[in-house]
Amino acid sequence: MHKGTLLGFDFGEQRIGVALGEPELGIATPLATISSDSNEVRFAAIGKLIEEWQPTGFVVGLPTHMDGNAHALTALCRKFAQRLHGRYRLPVWLVDERLTSVIAESLLEEAGVRGRKQKPVLDQVAAQAIVMAWFEEPGERLG
Repeated sequence: MHKGTLLGFDFGEQRIGVALGEPELGIATPLATISSDSNEVRFAAIGKLIEEWQPTGFVVGLPTHMDGNAHALTALCRKFAQRLHGRYRLPVWLVDERLTSVIAESLLEEAGVRGRKQKPVLDQVAAQAIVMAWFEEPGERLG
């Protein structure tokens, strides 16, 4: 089992959801949503989160079609994961993120967060679901 804090990412072209994972406790918590299409802005925000939380690795949700085949966002997400590894020299795991948005919506519904109120937190709750999926099956490791 991986020791230390993980940062989990739900990658999107406009927003990146971020969650905190504690593998030894099996706990994942929504943390932040980074809203920008600028890589410079995104990585500045990620850098601040890394300074604050001192993670020992990253978990990135890998989007695919329901049949498992890649689509346009799959390649962008892999590039994002490679950049994380290249910049911060920490291990990165790619986790199948199919259905994590559905899980996130369900978690928010259960918490009484519905409709438009879901949008600001949906990506970070999806990142939480990605980290929770990593607890079950770590997936592909980079670095």
